[in-house]
Amino acid sequence: MLKILLLVLALIAIAAVAMKAKGKASGVIQTKAKPVLTRNEQAMYWRLRETFPDFVVLAQVAFSALITSAREHRNSYSQKVADFVLLDKSMSVLAVIELDDSTHRGREEADARRAALLETAGYGVVRFARIPDADALRAAIPLATPAAPPANRTSKSIAAK
Repeated sequence: MLKILLLVLALIAIAAVAMKAKGKASGVIQTKAKPVLTRNEQAMYWRLRETFPDFVVLAQVAFSALITSAREHRNSYSQKVADFVLLDKSMSVLAVIELDDSTHRGREEADARRAALLETAGYGVVRFARIPDADALRAAIPLATPAAPPANRTSKSIAAK
């Protein structure tokens, strides 16, 4: 009787594993919605819009929309996203803006590597430790000329008031 019970349990386990594998094979992935921007990022977005009303502010921009390279190097940035990109009306990039809030603690080296990728392509990267006021934004982001493709731009690290 015990052997029969063990056999039935084994068959049930095999069937459960097979059904689970079938679900994966059919491409069914359980997902749920999440906010596009954190509360801090939302506040920063609106501060950028208010400070630079004549410019375009994009949020959560894939690096692959900003830079390109030989195919064998694309995996080094294919999953990376810039917090904000400020563009003029001709859609030329003026600045890449990063909000280094508490979610960036312990990621300083990774952030520096990310900035280096963008700077190599000629973009200016401006970093803020917290949401700056409008005056600090205007001082940190000169709008006279687009950020790309000119070389020799450097990353600015700003601790906003």
